[in-house]
Amino acid sequence: MGAVAIVRISGPAARDIARRCFRPAHPAAWAPQRLRRGWIEDPGTGERIDEGLAVLFAAPRSYTGEDVVELHVHGGPGSVQNALAVVLSCGARLAEPGEFTRRAFENGRIDLVQAEAVADLIAAESTRAARAAAHRLDGAAGRALRELRSELLDRLVEIEAHVDYPDEVPEPDRVQLEHCVTSQRERLAKLLAGSGSARALRDGIDCVIAGPPNAGKSSLLNALLDAERAIVSEIPGTTRDIVEDRVAVEGVVLRLRDTAGLRATADVIEAEGVARATRAIEGAELVILVLDGSKPLGADERRALALCADKPRVVLCNKSDLGTAGSAQLRGELPEAAVDDARRAHVAGSVRDRSTIEEIRAAVARIGWGGGAVDANLAAIASVRQIEALTRANVALEHAQATLAAGHPIDLVTVDARQAIAAYGEVTGEDVTAEILDGIFSRFCVGK
Repeated sequence: MGAVAIVRISGPAARDIARRCFRPAHPAAWAPQRLRRGWIEDPGTGERIDEGLAVLFAAPRSYTGEDVVELHVHGGPGSVQNALAVVLSCGARLAEPGEFTRRAFENGRIDLVQAEAVADLIAAESTRAARAAAHRLDGAAGRALRELRSELLDRLVEIEAHVDYPDEVPEPDRVQLEHCVTSQRERLAKLLAGSGSARALRDGIDCVIAGPPNAGKSSLLNALLDAERAIVSEIPGTTRDIVEDRVAVEGVVLRLRDTAGLRATADVIEAEGVARATRAIEGAELVILVLDGSKPLGADERRALALCADKPRVVLCNKSDLGTAGSAQLRGELPEAAVDDARRAHVAGSVRDRSTIEEIRAAVARIGWGGGAVDANLAAIASVRQIEALTRANVALEHAQATLAAGHPIDLVTVDARQAIAAYGEVTGEDVTAEILDGIFSRFCVGK
C-alpha cells in the first residue's frame, strides 16, 4: 500500500473507457502526456469514487505502443479496488502477468532482451543487479544481435543465390565469407564475455556452507545474514536439514545454504541430512568450508576437504579464539592455504570477529565474481536462455569456419548459417515460439 496507486488501461478502447469513468475538473480535449485533475465516477450511478489524476499516452508513443491511460488514485486498498471495479465495469479486463510488457514486445516497442530486462529490474535484489538490468533496457544487445543476424542473412542469400543460379550468380568470395564468420565469432565472444557475471547479478550464486559438525557453520550463516536465521548449539548435529537464505555480497546475491555436519553416523535422520549436504556440495557454484581450527585435523575434516576438493571454495578455520592447531596444520598441508589462487582461499579467524566475516566476504567476491568488480555495462547477456542460444550460434559459426578453412564446398556453410541466424532470432524475439514467450512473461507481476 502506498500514497498513490496507478490503474493502467491499454488498448484501442482505453480513451473511451477513461472518458466514461473519469470526469475532469475542467472540460477540455485530452492532451497526450498532460496530467488532468478530476474524479473517478461510477458511470451507472454518477457516484464519485475517488479524486485523482489522469494522463493519456497516445499510440504509438506509449509503453505498449497502444493508447494508454493512467488513472492516479489514492493508494488505500479500498480506493484501488473501487477504481478497478469501475474501470472493469466500463469494458476493461484484468491484465495477465507481464501483459503490458508483452504488448510492448509484440508491437515492436522493445525486443525480447529488453523485455527480460524489465523483469530482471523488478526482481533485482541489489543495486548492482538493478544497474545491470537497467543497462540491458537500452537495447544495445538486441541491436548488436540484429546487426549480426542481418549480416549473416545477407551472406546466406548470396550463397543460396549462387547454388540456385550458378551460371548467373558468381560464387561469393571465400575470403570475405571467412572474414565475416570470424568477425561474427569475435563479436559473439564479447557479448558472452560478461554473461557469467551478468547471470550472477541476475540469479545470484549458489553458495553452500559445509563442514563437520560443531565447526560453526550455522554461526557463519547468521553472521553473514546479520540475523539469527539458523539454530546454534554446542551439541553436534543440530542442523539436520538445509537452511536457505540470501544475502548481497559486493552487489551480488549469494543463495546461501547451511547444511548438516559432514560425518559418519548411524543415526538414520542425521545420515539423510549428510546425504543432502553432499548433494548440495556437488551442485554448488561456491563452497564455504568451515573447520574447527582450534583442534588438529581429524577424519571428518579430511573427508570434508576431499569432498569439495574440485570446487571453488573458501576454507574457514574457525574458532581461532580457542586455538590454532588445525589452522597451522592446514597451512602446512594445502597449497592454497599458504597462497590463495583464483578458485580458492583460506581464512583463519572466528565467526565472532567482524573482521573475519569481512575477510570471508572479500574472498567470496574474489572467487565468485572476480573481486566484486562486476561491470554492469558488460552484463548485456544474462539469462540462461540467452546464453544457451548464443552458445549454439557460436558452435554453428565455429563449424562453418572449419568448413571454409578445409576448402569444402561453400554451400555446406548454409546449414550452419541458418542455425546461427535462428539462434540470434531466439534471443531478440524475431524467431521465438509462443511457449518460450509464455514462460518469459509468466515471471512478471500483473502491473508490468
